[in-house]
Amino acid sequence: MTLILRDLAGMDEFRQAEALQRAVWGEGDKEDPADLMMVIQAEGGLVAGAFEDGALLGYIFGFPTVTAVVQHSHRLAVLDSARGRGIGPRLKWYQRDWCLARGITLVRWTYDPLRRVNALMNITRLGAQVSTYLPDYYGAMEGINKGTASDRLLAEWRLNSDAVQACAAGQSGLTPAQQGKAARVEIPFDFADLLDRDPDLAASERLRVRAALQDAFAQGQVICGFEPETSAYLLL
Repeated sequence: MTLILRDLAGMDEFRQAEALQRAVWGEGDKEDPADLMMVIQAEGGLVAGAFEDGALLGYIFGFPTVTAVVQHSHRLAVLDSARGRGIGPRLKWYQRDWCLARGITLVRWTYDPLRRVNALMNITRLGAQVSTYLPDYYGAMEGINKGTASDRLLAEWRLNSDAVQACAAGQSGLTPAQQGKAARVEIPFDFADLLDRDPDLAASERLRVRAALQDAFAQGQVICGFEPETSAYLLL
């Protein structure tokens, strides 16, 4: 079976993207509607998917910003049954090619600082950097985000940067010397499990990481790496 990455086409595929969102983010989370995605695509946004035998396994959704060379990447989702196949990163590299072909050189998106799998992909595999912390950005949420503050990091993916080009070539965005001198902020190995088992401890961890990262950013430090062995952000 061949995985095909391409822009979505037709309302049936946009409705498939709606259903995929509900499956990934859980009951109560409000999906981006098919008609909105269709119109944003027509006006210069990106709505693309990973298809196998006609089935949508993952999708990515980004839209233009007030700055012509900047895109905001709003959603990236892969079905549970298709995870572990590198579909998420492949969709991001598709996005990079799509953006560069249109003169877009910076892509921004938000993600939960305590979700280790997202930190691994965004920072380690893609080479994005972070220097902005957004506490409780979306307010109370439902689905998989229910019961925890919606803190977010603002990832900046500079598509032609040395770090991103190194990641595109399968290399680390940080040199060993940089890794050695970096400050570290550890996060839970499995925040979703912690939130389910011990909501109070999960809330405490949220506040600990929030304070540590806000302090680091205030001192001018930037997240440049993520260390999977210790589940720690690396800041320089």
